[in-house]
Amino acid sequence: MLLESLSAYGARDTVARLPDEVLHYAKRAVLDWLSALYPGTRISPCRELVAAHAEELGIGRSSLPGNGTTAFPATAAWINGSASHAPEFDDIFRDGAYHPGCPVIAAALAMAEHRGASGLELLNAVVVGYEISTRIAAAMQPSHYRYFHTTGTVGTLGAAAAAAALAAPGQADVMGHAIATSATMAAALQQAFRSDAMSKALHAGHAAAAGVRAGQGAAHGVTGVHDVLEGEVGFGAALAENVRWDSVLEGLGEQYNITRMTQKNHGCCGHTFAAIDAALALRDKGVQADRVRAIEVQGYRATLEVAGNPDPTTAFEARFSTQYVLAHAMRQGSVRLAAFEPEALNDEATRALMRKVTLIEDPQLTAGFPRMRAARVAIVTDDGMRHEQFAPYRKGDPEAPLSDAELNDKFDELAGPVLGAERARQLRAAVWKLESSHVSDLALANDRPIA
Repeated sequence: MLLESLSAYGARDTVARLPDEVLHYAKRAVLDWLSALYPGTRISPCRELVAAHAEELGIGRSSLPGNGTTAFPATAAWINGSASHAPEFDDIFRDGAYHPGCPVIAAALAMAEHRGASGLELLNAVVVGYEISTRIAAAMQPSHYRYFHTTGTVGTLGAAAAAAALAAPGQADVMGHAIATSATMAAALQQAFRSDAMSKALHAGHAAAAGVRAGQGAAHGVTGVHDVLEGEVGFGAALAENVRWDSVLEGLGEQYNITRMTQKNHGCCGHTFAAIDAALALRDKGVQADRVRAIEVQGYRATLEVAGNPDPTTAFEARFSTQYVLAHAMRQGSVRLAAFEPEALNDEATRALMRKVTLIEDPQLTAGFPRMRAARVAIVTDDGMRHEQFAPYRKGDPEAPLSDAELNDKFDELAGPVLGAERARQLRAAVWKLESSHVSDLALANDRPIA
């Protein structure tokens, strides 16, 4: 069965000395996740979750970074996973339409701190969670994404694999039962994208927490159904069409998907990125926002369906509005945290430019989804000239990855205001040394917002 092969791989890589390149990319993933986590601790739903679980805090060993306290592993994973997904700066596995960092790293960190694990054990667990879940995610697309949010569904399986890797290193049976149990806990509906509710961020937190519970339970004898993935009424049958299960094991343990992640360069929905990149390229070529007569964006279907809100009124809605982020990018030159402050959201010139944006589905681009994330942008200026730019991929995609230096800058920009510049630099340096240090050296439970 498929799960037996996945579990054997997971047990092996949990205790293996992984290639230096793979460990390097695992550290990149951890740093990038922390970049998203810290600003997430200052917004909903983190504040509400901390209040809701106030009686559970301070009594476990798993940290709540940015909140200066601890909790038991599942609670920490629930809060940290949700917080890290909220700012929309988390990583992406493009082929699976999936954000693995939020569920997998939130679960792995909670379990690593609970167990007193080494940094190398944490990194191995992160790799195992990424490799198993990204392959399942890719096999289920594109049909799965029509109704389900992959981060909350498949992310549960990745979190369980990472948790099992730390709860019972090298034990394939525990890994298998953890993944199997987590599969029946997986849930996350696309409808959560369509409102200003906090549900979307909670998908990642639920996946992380359910994965932790599945991993801990399996380590103590809780069993799961071993054909839950490909069974006739199992995970694949219920949540997708024509699942390519035969592709899941291709290259497993030899070609590592963690080396092919997309790290976000913009603080919004990834379906808007190619359009932003194309618009910024035209801006760099001299197209001025105040001279724009019309903007036409040709994108794949999800750009319109998930990120096509023409009149966002909140920060959450604006992150899923191609019209808004494109207009803001043309005027300001970037889409970072400041783009979603009230002053920016209500800017009259940005609102006027938004009304000039038209979104059109390109069937060829839709056919290439999820592996292809492209957009064509055409801008007509007030002199009648038409300026066109095609973005075949996004800045931050494997074809144009953020460098280590750019990831450092991203971390400083996003975590620095929460931690202070000096602590941010110290933590960043500690992450880059994780393979030769201890998870406790990160001292994450001491970090609380400075403001």
